[in-house]
Amino acid sequence: MRTPPLQLRVGVDIGCRSHNVAIGLSTGEILDEFSIVHEPEGFRNFFSRIEQLEKKYGYPVAVAMEGYNGYARPLDTLVRTRNYRLFNINNLKLARFKEIFPGAAKTDAIDARKALELFQLRDYLPVAKDVLQEVMATPQENEILKRLSRRRRRLVNERVRVLNSLQADIQSVCPGLLEITGEAANLWFLRFITSTDDFRKLARVRETTIRKIPGIGAKYASVILDWQKQAQFGHDVEWVGEMIQEDAHRILDLHAKIQRLEDCMAEVATGSEIAQALATVPGFGDICTVELAGEIGTIDRFAGESSLALYLGMSNLDNSSGKQKGSKLPKQVNVRAKAAMMIAVDRHRKQVPQSQKYYEKKRAEGKKHNQAVRALGRHLCRIIFKILKEKRGYTIPT
Repeated sequence: MRTPPLQLRVGVDIGCRSHNVAIGLSTGEILDEFSIVHEPEGFRNFFSRIEQLEKKYGYPVAVAMEGYNGYARPLDTLVRTRNYRLFNINNLKLARFKEIFPGAAKTDAIDARKALELFQLRDYLPVAKDVLQEVMATPQENEILKRLSRRRRRLVNERVRVLNSLQADIQSVCPGLLEITGEAANLWFLRFITSTDDFRKLARVRETTIRKIPGIGAKYASVILDWQKQAQFGHDVEWVGEMIQEDAHRILDLHAKIQRLEDCMAEVATGSEIAQALATVPGFGDICTVELAGEIGTIDRFAGESSLALYLGMSNLDNSSGKQKGSKLPKQVNVRAKAAMMIAVDRHRKQVPQSQKYYEKKRAEGKKHNQAVRALGRHLCRIIFKILKEKRGYTIPT
């Protein structure tokens, strides 16, 4: 049996305000146990005690922590800057692991020691190897894209919620106003709503004032004037009208912030090899490309194209038993990357005849739209993995 390399191993149970730490050797001996506060003083204590043992034994350091990229920040980043090997404890697989090897009790200190046990079993047991996943170095550009794209997604979701509330309030206090626009999110419509200090004054705004609103020309001005002739307001417009205008201002503000984020993302993407490679795939637009580049981070973290497909949500897991054949959706999927991938693949198949034929073939087999898109996405994952590994662009097969 292969002898595991000698290491100084550190297990960290991440908490909100403090973290429990256990340090041991690859032979199984526990050297130190302590807790640190989530403050600079605690981080200095953490690295100081590791460095003392590192000088004493001279072994390389490997750190395993639960909650990577969560409450672990910035401790996880500090670990990587010191060139220690960093492993993320997969929470979902850890729960399955604890079902197989249950403990007598559960405390934060025990959980820290459990990370050292996972290190021990990882050398011999495949299920434990899957629980500890090594964090690979990610280019700074992709780290920035990840934070920017996630921020953008949160603002987009907020804009949708505020817009839904705005439309419901307008329908209740001013029936017919929404009919002057095909989409309530139109900027000219929002600017019209916020052009007065009182919602009821919209029915008396003069044409000259309307024409001065950005985005409103002769066509929309005529539509607004027609609405003013029959405008009606509900009894609760006195207080709901103010809410409507506040929501309209909020949507305009969110739109400006989202636009600034998209401009920044486009600038950062020029330095990302993953973003530039994905941009060569037909149908992969700017936003989907940036989101995928940020969530993938580095292709080196994936052992093969099947791992990438699983991470992007384009691959199902076999769930067969006896004569019963079936599959199930995996739980260890990056939902943000999956959403971006579904949009990009659906656009891709409309631009590439071969992909469209494959999609239609799957539809003819009885698969639903999303199932056919995922099947096509599974093939694209093979191509994406290859072009990212070879650092080249996509070429349409002839």
